[in-house]
Amino acid sequence: MTVFVPHYAMSGGTLIALAANEIVMDPNAVLGPVDPQIGQYAAASILRVLREKEKKDIDDQTIILADMSEKALKQVKQCVQELVSEKMGPEEALMLAEKLTSGQWTHDYPLTCKELGELGITTSNDMPTEIYRLMDLYPQPVQRRPSVQYVPLPYQGEKKAGSPK
Repeated sequence: MTVFVPHYAMSGGTLIALAANEIVMDPNAVLGPVDPQIGQYAAASILRVLREKEKKDIDDQTIILADMSEKALKQVKQCVQELVSEKMGPEEALMLAEKLTSGQWTHDYPLTCKELGELGITTSNDMPTEIYRLMDLYPQPVQRRPSVQYVPLPYQGEKKAGSPK
């Protein structure tokens, strides 16, 4: 199976790419770390609280999240090892799994083709033009979030009950 990454494949997309026999990426495309996230927090960061604070100073919810984090890290690390075990030796697979899951980067950190190569992940830049043509069929919506709301003057807002028109 070949995975084509014309732009980016983060988190679960990285796992799919790792499962492939071949990863073909645009020279500017990126993959991302697969460090587990527990709610809005990185599992590795939750566990850091346990290392840096005394247990008596940690609330129950954080202890529960840390338990979940420990399990999640173990599971994702094992998953990565299994996905790459046929492509690299066991020591290399373990090292890659540790780097991708440990939280050494933020979850949205872009791993370039060069960085992936340094991690032992082989990629190709031989992206077929058909992939770009396919992507053109599915344009991404433009995300516009105005920072200032336009209010026309004179303002014609809602009239309060009993106020003159």
